[in-house]
Amino acid sequence: MAIRVEIQCITKSDRYNPHERITHVGGKNSDGTRWKLMEDQAIRSIRSGEYDFWTRGGGKIADVIIVKHHIKDYLKTTNDNVQPDNLLSLPQCPL
Repeated sequence: MAIRVEIQCITKSDRYNPHERITHVGGKNSDGTRWKLMEDQAIRSIRSGEYDFWTRGGGKIADVIIVKHHIKDYLKTTNDNVQPDNLLSLPQCPL
Protein backbone atom coordinates (compact mmCIF):
# COMPACT_ATOMS: atom_id res chain seq x y z
CA MET A 1 0.00 0.00 0.00
CA ALA A 2 1.27 3.45 -0.95
CA ILE A 3 2.48 5.88 1.71
CA ARG A 4 0.34 9.03 1.62
CA VAL A 5 2.55 12.14 1.60
CA GLU A 6 1.70 15.85 1.51
CA ILE A 7 3.50 18.01 -1.04
CA GLN A 8 4.08 21.41 0.60
CA CYS A 9 6.42 23.18 -1.82
CA ILE A 10 7.59 23.12 -5.43
CA THR A 11 10.51 24.29 -7.51
CA LYS A 12 9.86 25.59 -11.03
CA SER A 13 12.39 26.33 -13.72
CA ASP A 14 11.10 29.94 -13.69
CA ARG A 15 9.05 30.66 -10.57
CA TYR A 16 7.20 33.65 -12.04
CA ASN A 17 6.33 32.20 -15.46
CA PRO A 18 3.02 30.27 -15.28
CA HIS A 19 4.02 28.22 -18.33
CA GLU A 20 7.23 26.84 -16.82
CA ARG A 21 7.31 23.32 -15.49
CA ILE A 22 7.62 22.04 -11.96
CA THR A 23 11.07 20.51 -11.56
CA HIS A 24 10.85 19.35 -7.92
CA VAL A 25 8.24 18.74 -5.23
CA GLY A 26 8.92 18.67 -1.50
CA GLY A 27 7.63 18.79 2.02
CA LYS A 28 8.42 18.01 5.63
CA ASN A 29 8.78 14.66 7.35
CA SER A 30 7.09 14.03 10.69
CA ASP A 31 10.42 14.75 12.43
CA GLY A 32 10.62 18.21 10.81
CA THR A 33 13.34 17.35 8.29
CA ARG A 34 12.70 18.34 4.70
CA TRP A 35 12.43 16.08 1.66
CA LYS A 36 12.60 16.98 -2.02
CA LEU A 37 12.14 14.86 -5.15
CA MET A 38 12.62 15.62 -8.82
CA GLU A 39 9.26 15.56 -10.60
CA ASP A 40 10.35 12.46 -12.58
CA GLN A 41 11.16 10.66 -9.31
CA ALA A 42 7.76 11.57 -7.86
CA ILE A 43 6.03 10.27 -11.01
CA ARG A 44 7.96 6.99 -10.81
CA SER A 45 7.09 6.57 -7.13
CA ILE A 46 3.37 7.09 -7.87
CA ARG A 47 3.46 4.58 -10.71
CA SER A 48 5.32 2.02 -8.59
CA GLY A 49 2.77 2.38 -5.78
CA GLU A 50 5.40 3.57 -3.30
CA TYR A 51 3.83 7.01 -2.67
CA ASP A 52 0.42 8.64 -3.01
CA PHE A 53 0.83 12.43 -2.96
CA TRP A 54 -1.68 15.10 -1.98
CA THR A 55 -1.67 18.82 -1.31
CA ARG A 56 -3.96 21.55 -0.10
CA GLY A 57 -4.99 24.89 -1.51
CA GLY A 58 -7.90 27.25 -1.08
CA GLY A 59 -8.85 25.34 2.07
CA LYS A 60 -9.29 22.09 0.15
CA ILE A 61 -7.28 18.88 -0.06
CA ALA A 62 -6.56 17.52 -3.54
CA ASP A 63 -4.86 14.36 -4.72
CA VAL A 64 -1.84 14.71 -6.99
CA ILE A 65 -2.13 12.80 -10.26
CA ILE A 66 0.01 12.15 -13.33
CA VAL A 67 -1.04 13.75 -16.60
CA LYS A 68 0.04 11.88 -19.72
CA HIS A 69 1.49 14.31 -22.24
CA HIS A 70 2.99 13.55 -25.65
CA ILE A 71 6.22 15.38 -24.75
CA LYS A 72 6.62 14.70 -21.02
CA ASP A 73 4.24 13.51 -18.29
CA TYR A 74 3.70 15.94 -15.42
CA LEU A 75 2.00 16.27 -12.03
CA LYS A 76 -1.16 18.21 -11.23
CA THR A 77 -4.00 17.97 -8.74
CA THR A 78 -7.44 16.51 -9.22
CA ASN A 79 -10.06 19.11 -10.10
CA ASP A 80 -11.19 20.85 -6.92
CA ASN A 81 -12.19 24.19 -8.53
CA VAL A 82 -9.14 25.96 -7.06
CA GLN A 83 -7.29 28.12 -9.61
CA PRO A 84 -4.46 28.08 -10.34
CA ASP A 85 -3.75 24.40 -9.76
CA ASN A 86 -2.94 23.71 -6.10
CA LEU A 87 0.61 22.59 -6.92
CA LEU A 88 1.38 25.78 -8.83
CA SER A 89 0.17 27.85 -5.86
CA LEU A 90 2.60 26.25 -3.40
CA PRO A 91 5.62 28.18 -2.13
CA GLN A 92 9.13 27.69 -3.46
CA CYS A 93 11.01 24.81 -1.81
CA PRO A 94 14.00 25.92 0.26
CA LEU A 95 17.38 25.13 -1.25
